[in-house]
Amino acid sequence: MTIIDPTVRTLSVASDPDPAPIENRIGPHLNVYSVTLTGLFILAVLFTLHFGRVIFLPITVALLSAVLFAPLLRRLKQVKIPEPVGAAILLSLLVAILGCGISRLAEPASDWAARVPDAFREAEYKLQVFKKPMQEVTKATELLSKATALDGTKKVQQVEVRNDAWPMKFFSMTGELIIGTATTLILLYFLLSSGDLFLQKLVKVLPRWPDKRRAVEIVRQIEGQLFQYLFTVTCINLGLGTAIGIAMYLLGMPNPILWGAMAAILTFIPYLGHVFGIVVVMLVAALTFDEVGHMFLVGGVYWALAIIEGSFATPMILGRRLAINPVVLLLGLMVWGWIWGIGGALLAVPLLVAFKIFCDHVEPLSPVGDFIGK
Repeated sequence: MTIIDPTVRTLSVASDPDPAPIENRIGPHLNVYSVTLTGLFILAVLFTLHFGRVIFLPITVALLSAVLFAPLLRRLKQVKIPEPVGAAILLSLLVAILGCGISRLAEPASDWAARVPDAFREAEYKLQVFKKPMQEVTKATELLSKATALDGTKKVQQVEVRNDAWPMKFFSMTGELIIGTATTLILLYFLLSSGDLFLQKLVKVLPRWPDKRRAVEIVRQIEGQLFQYLFTVTCINLGLGTAIGIAMYLLGMPNPILWGAMAAILTFIPYLGHVFGIVVVMLVAALTFDEVGHMFLVGGVYWALAIIEGSFATPMILGRRLAINPVVLLLGLMVWGWIWGIGGALLAVPLLVAFKIFCDHVEPLSPVGDFIGK
């Protein structure tokens, strides 16, 4: 007969550790590990996008362009035009418009780019009237530094011959641009010609019918809102470019169409794009006109039109629903500008808006969407 000692059970139960303190000790460590892994994952993604910009930049441009052209493709499908044919028609129109614009503006743009050093020298000469007070203030400091110099011997002027490799860099950038444009157009054609293929694949993967319906609703809502944003912003930027082109023509600026097109493109870069555009038109005015006041007049008109667009037109048309927090916007410009250069700066706002729309439609990510927005 086996005798069970009740003290054994009592001791075993008493020796078991309390699970609550263990969870309290493990929880903070798990939170630290998860935050660390998330940060490392984000850094890995950013560096991957940076070093793989030749691949990822055309893909991103093609995806955003596919969203912009999708409603037009559906209209063509309603009139019995197959999707591959409709995609070819839309891309042909796009290539024709881009080709006409580039052929029209490439020559004057290259001429003005070659005159940039002359423009800086001319602007500096015309601004001498503002620099004289500062020169008089610093004159005594310069004389004092020369008098107290230990080495009073005359320095021999050294001539340094540099190998200016800017033509090679220019052709390298041009080659990358041509390859990237061709890749984007090819990807865009296949995305448009495939229609709803990817959405159908997503629906097949989901197991339950409510999930399938919810996925279709989310995709359609995101696509509709993103199309509305991209189309509206493109129209606003074209309107601003047209207004600036007309203003430059009335002010007597040469090549007003070029400056209007430049303004329309630079408006995709908030804040920094307007600053760059104002500097460019003021440099051109310094080469064109004799009066320094005319140079400031050109920059002031550009600045006034940009203020009207940024403070009244865009908020009134788009509203605050898709507005981005200015701090997040500047950080996004910095990050995407570092990742993809000028292309990343141009795509920073559309990508932030697309991410905000996605977060707004996915309940667990809704706080992130609220943080990104105003």
